[in-house]
Amino acid sequence: MIASREEVVAEAMTWLRTPYHHRARLKGIGADCAQFPVAVYESLGLIPHIEPEYPPDWHMHRDEDRYVQWALRFAREVQADQAMAGDLAIWKWGRAYSHGGILLEGPRVIHSYIGVGVTIDRRDQHEELRQRPSRFFTLWGQ
Repeated sequence: MIASREEVVAEAMTWLRTPYHHRARLKGIGADCAQFPVAVYESLGLIPHIEPEYPPDWHMHRDEDRYVQWALRFAREVQADQAMAGDLAIWKWGRAYSHGGILLEGPRVIHSYIGVGVTIDRRDQHEELRQRPSRFFTLWGQ
């Protein structure tokens, strides 16, 4: 049985205050914005174990949307008005879509933000998120 959106949100919330650490995914120890959603979805059996490989500044030097390519392996893209709690949001940072988080109810998102760690922000109020292009992906209804 596929995990529910509520289970994804509940698991994501257990990661709050995990420090930001590039390419890490250890709850309470460190996670970045790519590894955090991967760890949540993997822990609930929604995706298999994967090891995304990327240097800290890859998004500033490439046009290749690696994060989107990973998402499309396991999810389908949906329009912003169709995205729901538990879905993945990816924002364009630098030259590529390279910052992600898990949607919560309404305009809230839980994500690992450099210098902050895993935190909850409002997409419509967070200065960095509201001004950037974004894409949304769901693991349900494939």
